[in-house]
Amino acid sequence: MINNIKVGIVGGAGYTGGELLRILIHHPLVDIVFVHSSSNAGNKVFEVHTDLLGDTDLVFSSHFNAPIDVLFMCVGHGDAKKFLEANPEFLNNNHLKIIDLSQDFRTETNAFVYGLPELKRDKIKAATRIANPGCFATAIQLSLLPLASKHLLKDEIHIAATTGSTGAGQSLAATSHFTWRNNNLSVYKAFEHQHLKEITQSIVSLEPNFNQSINFIPYRGAFARGIMASVYTKSDLSLQQAKALYQTYYASHPFTHISDKNIDLKQVVNTNKCILYVEKNGNNLLLLSIIDNLAKGASGQAVQNMNLIFGLEETTGLKLKPVGF
Repeated sequence: MINNIKVGIVGGAGYTGGELLRILIHHPLVDIVFVHSSSNAGNKVFEVHTDLLGDTDLVFSSHFNAPIDVLFMCVGHGDAKKFLEANPEFLNNNHLKIIDLSQDFRTETNAFVYGLPELKRDKIKAATRIANPGCFATAIQLSLLPLASKHLLKDEIHIAATTGSTGAGQSLAATSHFTWRNNNLSVYKAFEHQHLKEITQSIVSLEPNFNQSINFIPYRGAFARGIMASVYTKSDLSLQQAKALYQTYYASHPFTHISDKNIDLKQVVNTNKCILYVEKNGNNLLLLSIIDNLAKGASGQAVQNMNLIFGLEETTGLKLKPVGF
């Protein structure tokens, strides 16, 4: 019999922390020991994440010294490193598993394993430190990994991807206000988005000679959650060959699926799925990729990594229902 995994969460009041709580509260093999939040210490979790009223009586804590098996860090970019530097006992605890949802350890050669199961599942299973991938990076990499695995990326890659407002985090900014975001569309960080580093890192790990440009245009969408990425590059593969390649590559991965029909974002919102659609137009191979930025793009993938580390079925606690309508 498997003992329940004792979980601690640092940064539980934000979007990724809240999504992680929604998943873990209903995970059959998890006990949440503490949810840390300095600004909300003493408040009940459902007073911040109001949809959890009736699901939990957990209280935010200012302390995090209770014995746990895994620590999830849902803090802002740059803050994960600071947290571990200020609390070295976590890194020095060989028993403890750490899953970081920030970008602090994604592109460094260190003790953290890059947590994209469709790329590094075996390494994740043996890991004690996981750097959870970025949301854009997850959607885009899943559209490219099969090609890179066969060294078939020979030309420039062109990407346009739109994310919901939750991708910007919970802190208010001019571009996250409802009055600005609603009925609006905008480009940001064109050609220089931070997720390009981890995307390139993964592609080169499979196709070492890859030296082409990755042209990425990110968009802010007028919706709350989800990412749709359209990716195209020149390819000599026929449509049938490309579909066969993708079906084979993802055959053993339970969350990534290939659709024969064009796709839409509601198919994946509130799930840990990635759905891909493959199309050929002349010499261009078009790949559409959809994920929920808070689930497969963040907290769902973090739980998927936890399941792998502790030898659980990969899908445990992650058979989530899409919104549909």
